[in-house]
Amino acid sequence: MRVLIADDHILVREGLRSLLEAHDVDVVGMAATGDEAVQMAGELHPDVVLMDLAMPGMGGLEATRLISAQLPEVKVVVLTVSQEQADLLEAVKAGAQGYLRKDIEPAQFFGLLWGVAKGEPALPPNMAWGLIEELARPNPEHRAGVWRALTRREREVVELLAGGVTSNRDLARQLGVSEHTVKFHVRNVLDKLYLQDRAQVVSYAFRHRIASRGLSSP
Repeated sequence: MRVLIADDHILVREGLRSLLEAHDVDVVGMAATGDEAVQMAGELHPDVVLMDLAMPGMGGLEATRLISAQLPEVKVVVLTVSQEQADLLEAVKAGAQGYLRKDIEPAQFFGLLWGVAKGEPALPPNMAWGLIEELARPNPEHRAGVWRALTRREREVVELLAGGVTSNRDLARQLGVSEHTVKFHVRNVLDKLYLQDRAQVVSYAFRHRIASRGLSSP
């Protein structure tokens, strides 16, 4: 995995680089501002950008928005000290594939980071519940059309993904079905919503403020 670090504190950048390289992660560059992050992402095409929110000049949210729009194959994971639910929601709206706090345990950090590389969203459960609550507010605009095309089970899959349940095994346990059935439902969701991976499902669900609760059955 090739990673670009974007943080305005040199000690944080160097510390992250040492930690990542100790776990065989290739750090391809380090940016001190959002502008540098956007430029370096375009030049280096990393697999993942670890993005701080508060940086001088262009902030992390705007940089995330630009990278996600210009380089959809590059996954952005916000790494911040902020505990504000609003920052999480804005990061997901901007296209972030994950949102991690800087006090996260290393084992959990690397587990989620490698998940991002496979297309899974990185949302620790203690922060993901806020997304579920937000998604639970129905948007009448999506009582028909594409969202209506999803079955009740597929909507449950979307809600679980938004809540941080990302592995097939955990999804299967939550839904009471086999992992093979989970893969079938996830593939249907991706096909019906014209999306490429699970992280995009989370972003789509938040962007349109949709969830299974509050929507009538097909």
